[in-house]
Amino acid sequence: MHIVVLIKQVPDTQEVKIDPEKNTIVRAGVESIVNPFDMNATELALQLREQYGGKVTVITMGPPQAAMALKETFSMGVDRVILLQDRGFAASDTLATSYVLAQGIKRLEADGEKVDLVICGKQAVDGDTAQTGPGVACRLGFDQVTYVTQVDKIDFNAKTVVARRRLAKGVQVVQAQLPALLTVEKDINEPRYATLRGIIAAERAKVDEWCAAEIKADTEQIGFKGSPTWVKRIFTPPPREGGPKFDGSDAVKKALDVVFDNQHFKEAVFGEEGVCKR
Repeated sequence: MHIVVLIKQVPDTQEVKIDPEKNTIVRAGVESIVNPFDMNATELALQLREQYGGKVTVITMGPPQAAMALKETFSMGVDRVILLQDRGFAASDTLATSYVLAQGIKRLEADGEKVDLVICGKQAVDGDTAQTGPGVACRLGFDQVTYVTQVDKIDFNAKTVVARRRLAKGVQVVQAQLPALLTVEKDINEPRYATLRGIIAAERAKVDEWCAAEIKADTEQIGFKGSPTWVKRIFTPPPREGGPKFDGSDAVKKALDVVFDNQHFKEAVFGEEGVCKR
């Protein structure tokens, strides 16, 4: 089985600052990390390799320094890492990014590296769109299962994967046809720590680099030209206002009065019909 993991190098969200004049993220001096959800995707791929055999390839699109993110996954034990790097990829939105990543996977298959499963985090913490993974699946014509919390079974005879995905109210068990793409939740696993041997191997690891021409990318579908989305403004949310405080012997009663007067609480408990659902 050949599993491809798609990762993204992102700014450490705990250190991100916003330029109030330009309304842009200040990346200078901010440490870059592997998108946390993608670390869970990498861990899942390694667990599936241990269970079913095969190999794991990790792909990212980004500038030359994104190779460091790839090497971090290599230190965890993946088999191959590929950087899709080209000046033409700059300013790509999720539509263009999904196209580039899909072209990278097509290049793998053109080289005889048949792909059975693609895994990525449910979203990137710097954009929170959750669009890239599904976009890749659509471009490849793969079945997709999003917000996965558990993979139950892979049946190679039937060429299916059974996974559980989180919904707003419960969990859904889904069977998808292989090849398929999964996007995973953070609580699906705990990413392993790299071993000393893995860290040394990662330092020596070869990072394959493919440019736009090498993945046969249409220049009209990448970068600025291929990105219909524009970010008009980035800003920090206003500080949250503190709630009311109560003291005295009737503090509990006053607090409960506020709760029961809340419209969201009424709808959650009684619904629009006013009938208690509990």
